[in-house]
Amino acid sequence: MTTETSLRTSPAPAGRAAVVAAVLAAAAELYAEKGPTATSIREVAGRCGVNHGLVFRYFGTKERLVGATLEHLGRRVADLVARDAPLEQLEDALTIQTTVMARTLLEGYVIGDCQTVFPGVALLLDRIRGLHDTEQGARMAAANAVALQLGWRLFAPFLRASAGLASETDAEVREEILAASARLASAWRTRAIRRCWRLP
Repeated sequence: MTTETSLRTSPAPAGRAAVVAAVLAAAAELYAEKGPTATSIREVAGRCGVNHGLVFRYFGTKERLVGATLEHLGRRVADLVARDAPLEQLEDALTIQTTVMARTLLEGYVIGDCQTVFPGVALLLDRIRGLHDTEQGARMAAANAVALQLGWRLFAPFLRASAGLASETDAEVREEILAASARLASAWRTRAIRRCWRLP
């Protein structure tokens, strides 16, 4: 019988930090592929080559692993933005984060119960807070800008077809999305949102 573990060619991670990093990477891949509900802790352990007991030791419940994975993906995106990483890397990180988040929500997980830190949104909020008169206004602006971005990431084919945008290039659509996000986040300050997300 062939298993995930028997297919691994690299050595199993050793030490807490390496095991945690490997588990989070494996969980993110599996959750993006088939969602958290259809993914067992044993599968995650097999994917990264560790004993499933270590996953339980470091994360406890499946819900805590889901939350830790979402936080890990959020930190990854925030780190790429802060480092001004290449757009392709940021796009890849946002795609997996959005996919895992969507699958998690659709499967009935309550994000606020399993995820307590939201690094990407926190970074955006920190960068636009000074553009708003109130904290609530800044929070609502950040939420609206993120909602617009998530909506396009998840539903772009539908939105393009239904709104008659099939002939627009990806660059043209992205430019319009950025402009709309900027208006939502910072009252027409397009440059601010571009700097926040390090987009061209």
